[in-house]
Amino acid sequence: MKQPNANTAAFLLVSGLLASCLVLSGCDKKAEQAPANAAAPVATPAVEAPAAASAPAIDPKAVINNYADIALATFSDSLNEALKLQVAIDAFVKNPDAVHLQAARTAWIAARTPYMQTEAFRFGNKVVDDWEGQVNAWPLDEGLIDYVATDYQHALGNPGATANIIANTTLTVGEQKRDFTQITPELLASLNELGGSEANVATGYHAIEFLLWGQDLNGTNAGAGNRPATDFVVGKDCTGGHCERRAQYLTVVTALLISDLQGMVAEWQPNTESSGKENYRAQLEKEPVEQGLRTMLVGMGSLSLGELAGQRMQVALEANSTEDEHDCFSDNTHASHFYDGKGIQNIYLGEYARTDGSVVKGPSLSSLVAAKNVAADTEVKNQLANTEKQLQAMVDSANNGQHFDQLIASGNTAGNALVKNSIDALTAQTNAIEAAAAVLGITELKSAGE
Repeated sequence: MKQPNANTAAFLLVSGLLASCLVLSGCDKKAEQAPANAAAPVATPAVEAPAAASAPAIDPKAVINNYADIALATFSDSLNEALKLQVAIDAFVKNPDAVHLQAARTAWIAARTPYMQTEAFRFGNKVVDDWEGQVNAWPLDEGLIDYVATDYQHALGNPGATANIIANTTLTVGEQKRDFTQITPELLASLNELGGSEANVATGYHAIEFLLWGQDLNGTNAGAGNRPATDFVVGKDCTGGHCERRAQYLTVVTALLISDLQGMVAEWQPNTESSGKENYRAQLEKEPVEQGLRTMLVGMGSLSLGELAGQRMQVALEANSTEDEHDCFSDNTHASHFYDGKGIQNIYLGEYARTDGSVVKGPSLSSLVAAKNVAADTEVKNQLANTEKQLQAMVDSANNGQHFDQLIASGNTAGNALVKNSIDALTAQTNAIEAAAAVLGITELKSAGE
């Protein structure tokens, strides 16, 4: 991970403000106006605007229940795909050749499709936001985990940036000596944010991604990471050194991901008295309806603007920084961004297409808003469709050979424009979500941690 330059630092500050205050949390106007050159806010539709005469009455509690059903389905699909990833990784560790490595990489990419759609449940739901760091934290100082290139530039002042857990069995941080002899789920989880640095990420999807692909040393040129399968061969053909520990790390970190996903699936199961303990879903469904709707809207707006448009796109674009690319080792960033957008759409429309082809569908925010103000609902749906179109343009670009890290390159005018179009669409979409919240009388749209 390269040390951010001045531009990166400035935009990290801006997007940090966005992420903390999103949609209507009362931040000052400078924070609300980022990302730069964003589309102007749409006018808030009048609450008194007539609804369609034939619109049926919608029970807000049914909307919240359907939201929980979608959360359960999306997290369940994420778990199922992670289990397939685990099977592919186990096969690769037993037979560390190029064919099995490619199969594991393909399974990792497939696992991202449902998982990224779960991110719209962050921010509003503190249980998800607190949990997410162990599952999807980024960017990471990969030198904490394994060997890196000799010109590797880590975050300044990070005590774990060159720890190389795979090559070493101890690390001294301050006066504390850590023992890495046994690679266990507990050890890896304890190393996240080691020494107070958020760049120390030892677990989750991105740790697995780094182990499967290795560093992407291509900068803004074409190409992803190119770790050889022989990095996992035990014996004289081992490359990179410590192949047995590398295989062990990959196996353990994948098992931890499975455990984390199982825990989150349990939080969204319909509550039963026999469980002896209320899960998160039961708590959410007991909250006042207004709070439940607020939770939904906060998750949508926060992911749309501060996280996706700001932290994941604007920062990378303005600094032309591949180190701020989300799936930076695999060059899968375009797909992750697309499915983040899809997750926002799922919540508003109240439907989710599962990986098995079935659809979870029920009463939606859209139907609630339309019952009060058809124009406001139409505006949100139009903006969601435009965002999907702009994100699809980045997917199409990747499919044609130009990935996100190339799009953000300095001097790539057309590529920069593709990214900026998505940022602008997400900003306009957030404005429409904000207006829809006003129609429903939902205010104080702050993230769950505030």
